[in-house]
Order: sequence, then C-alpha cells, then structure tokens
Amino acid sequence: MPSKAYFLSDAHLGSLAVPNNKENERLLVKWLESIQADCAALYLMGDMIDFWFEYATVVPKGFVRFFGKLAEFTDKGIPVHWFTGNHDIWLFEYVQNELGIQVSYGPKEIECFGKKLYLAHGDGLGDPSSTFKLLRSIFHNRTCQRLFRWIHPDIGLAFGLQWAKNSRLKRGPEPEQYLGEDKEFLVRFAKSDASLKGENAPDYYIFGHRHILLDLLINKRNRIVILGDWIEHFSYAVLDEKGLILTNLSDNNS
Repeated sequence: MPSKAYFLSDAHLGSLAVPNNKENERLLVKWLESIQADCAALYLMGDMIDFWFEYATVVPKGFVRFFGKLAEFTDKGIPVHWFTGNHDIWLFEYVQNELGIQVSYGPKEIECFGKKLYLAHGDGLGDPSSTFKLLRSIFHNRTCQRLFRWIHPDIGLAFGLQWAKNSRLKRGPEPEQYLGEDKEFLVRFAKSDASLKGENAPDYYIFGHRHILLDLLINKRNRIVILGDWIEHFSYAVLDEKGLILTNLSDNNS
C-alpha cells in the first residue's frame, strides 16, 4: 500500500559540468525503482535537468531512462509533480502531455499526510541579487521565450547547456556551504512567511536550489528543509504519517 511521499531536486541531468552525469541518471532511475512500491506521490523540486527548452515540435534529446521511469509512475497512478527551477524553467507541454506529470511554475501550498507543506524550487524567494532578479525576469518573460524559439534548436540548446555549465563552474569545485540562518535567503524567507501566517503557517518549507542539506526548526513548530542535490549528496526527503526525514543513498545503504 503506498504510504510515503518523496521529494528530491537538483539532479541537473545533462550538465556539461558533471563528468559522471550518465551514471547519476542510472542511479536515479534505480532509486526510483526502489521507491515505486510504497510511493504515494513523487515531488521533483526543480533543476532536474540542467537545461530544457521545448520548441513547438522539438524537445532536447536524452533523459530517456529518467523519463521512461516517470512514465511508469504515472501509468501506475502515482502522481508525479515537477516544480520548475531556474534551469528547467521552460517545461511547457511535453512532460504533461507525454508523461502525465503535473508541472508547477511557482510555489504551492499543499496538505500531505496531515501536514501543511510549502513547496518551491527556491529561486527568487528572498534572494537579494539584482542580477539574478533581472535574469530571472528575462527567462520567465513570454515574449523572450517566443523569441528564443526562433533560434535553431542545435544553436539554442547548445547555448543553453554552455550557459548552464559556465554558471556552475563559476561556483568553483567545492560543494555549496551553509551560510547560517542570517545569510541563507531561503531560511530568512521561511521565517518571515511563518511569522506572517502564524498558526496557519506550513509545518514544512521544502526547497531545492541551494545544493545544501538542511533540516532546521525555525520556531516551535515550523521547519525548513533544503534537499541537497543528486550530484554530491544523492539526497531526498521522505514524508509519511510519522513525519518528514531528510536522508540520502549512503544512509539507506549503510
């Protein structure tokens, strides 16, 4: 009997900056196989693909094993929810129509196993960077999206993958580090939102984006969870009637 909801983010499949990307995809598919029997719902919290852009009749090649496994989930009646991130913004109709996936383009509050959840990739929530805000507004602009479709797919997709690669390499080779409650913009956002909503605040704020593992009690009853990634941490969260835990493959296999 399906009894758990699973959350993961930031696999960045297809990334030119991740040398073992194909192996990561195979590992992800193997993990999906392992959870299928008890999965009541699967939540992909953004940046699952490093660059994705759908043209009217063309979609990027690759990701066949991953997409095939997601199709198995939806064919079996297991809901799959995909929250777009800042790398897979341009999910339009393909995964909805072909794979039966429900796509969310912004934050959403839901109830699951008696808990209130605030779900989002995390980009654009409390980030003070004016450069990032400008780029995000351009990427989300419908006119800019239509203009990008005029670029030949071989050029447009190659450009997008190279842009994504350069963006990642600028961070350096070291994994992202937790900056502390005062500097982590997602922690600040969650605290502000929980304070504003009071008793109606979500029990859990679940984000991706930052590539760090964080499970933090932000007041007496509200928690923020940042899911890590499927590059360095191979991490995910599991929610059932007992509550939510943040874990990874090594914890499960130990």
